[in-house]
Amino acid sequence: MRDGFKARLTIAGAAILALTGAGTDNFDIQSQIGPNPVLPPIQQYLVPPMRLAPGVAWNGGEMPTAPSGLRVQAFAQGLQHPRSVYTLPNGDVLVVESLSPDLQPVSRPKNLVMNWMEKIVTSNGASAGSNRITLLRDSKGNGQPELRTVFIDHLMSPFGVALVGNDLYVADTDAILKFPYTPGATSITAAPVVLTPLPGGPIDHHWTKSLLASEDGSKLYVGIGSNSNITENGIGAELGRADIWEVDRATGAHRIFADGLRNPNGLTWEPQSHALWCVVNERDELGPDLVPDYMTSVKDGGFYGWPYSYYGAHIDPRVHPQRPDLVARAIVPDYALSSHVAPLGMVFDTGNSLPAHYSGGAFVGEHGSWDRPQFNGYKVVFVPFANGKPSGKAEDVVTGFLDGKGNARGRPVALTLDRNGALLVADDVGNTVWRVSAASQNQASR
Repeated sequence: MRDGFKARLTIAGAAILALTGAGTDNFDIQSQIGPNPVLPPIQQYLVPPMRLAPGVAWNGGEMPTAPSGLRVQAFAQGLQHPRSVYTLPNGDVLVVESLSPDLQPVSRPKNLVMNWMEKIVTSNGASAGSNRITLLRDSKGNGQPELRTVFIDHLMSPFGVALVGNDLYVADTDAILKFPYTPGATSITAAPVVLTPLPGGPIDHHWTKSLLASEDGSKLYVGIGSNSNITENGIGAELGRADIWEVDRATGAHRIFADGLRNPNGLTWEPQSHALWCVVNERDELGPDLVPDYMTSVKDGGFYGWPYSYYGAHIDPRVHPQRPDLVARAIVPDYALSSHVAPLGMVFDTGNSLPAHYSGGAFVGEHGSWDRPQFNGYKVVFVPFANGKPSGKAEDVVTGFLDGKGNARGRPVALTLDRNGALLVADDVGNTVWRVSAASQNQASR
């Protein structure tokens, strides 16, 4: 069955590449990593280039690779499309297993092709057993959980999780839900309370909702992606979207904290400045090397360009009418990650067990490209930080998700640290959570 899917996908991919004229791309990806990315001229197509890596899963003892000083092991396998991971204060790890709500109507020929191809690529073993949260308990701290149980079930495309006191919040695609939590509990069966509705269907283009509690616990921050690539579903479909909301935990009332962020995920606090940071998936269909995805600090009241411009005042000519007043105040992101890597997770190394080289820096999960001739992303990278800002070039940390034939054995999504400071990586195609730890205690000492 898998070989048949691969064959059909290869034929479809070849036809699409032939139709679009997509071929080799000699652009230097490294020139788009950092605070001042190279932005080549815009390219527009009748049908833009598309190239997806078929999902084939990991065989036998295969696993991702990491640089010297780090060790990779499977923390949990046989999951159902794990998208997010969250560590509770007692060390239990919550794995959010989630499927897209499949609500977006197909309105363009491109959508027909995209929807079909993406379902093949991401279908690798995920089923109706998803849309739940699984609890993993590793009381020995050796990366081998002795307990695995369904923690919360019957959710609606969940993604973000945040615990404040004994209140556990889950961001479904259409609402923030509140559950009662008892430390050490292995399941929650109580009915949730809706804290606040979120923009969901009937169109739900970017459905993942990243969630983060304020440091004092009084607020929640939720990332809400756009409902289109570039407003092709109408500006009315974008109400409350391409934003980060600030939600009052006591009342559920919300305000827009920042906007113009096409698909913000990986919300987290930078440990030195205590500023809010996120990663953002930028727009498509302006060429294989536009627009760079990025990571950035997020300013209260800030506007980051979408849909009218990108990287400050670079105008997107497809948007009508334009808003020069907004473009004039568009904030330039802090750090580019290069085009179409699709970052969906970020976590800062605030532990003390990984090698000192990683201390204080950010790990980013890059889900991987689908719309450029050469694959980009499909890995976890590390960006060093100093004084609350990126301070060097991104480095590959967890790789090997693509095999030598252009197939995806896995795709990294969200990240967290476990209670011992090891990095956990949700792999939604490999249906695995990977654990990245120091190769030895001596290397981990700081």
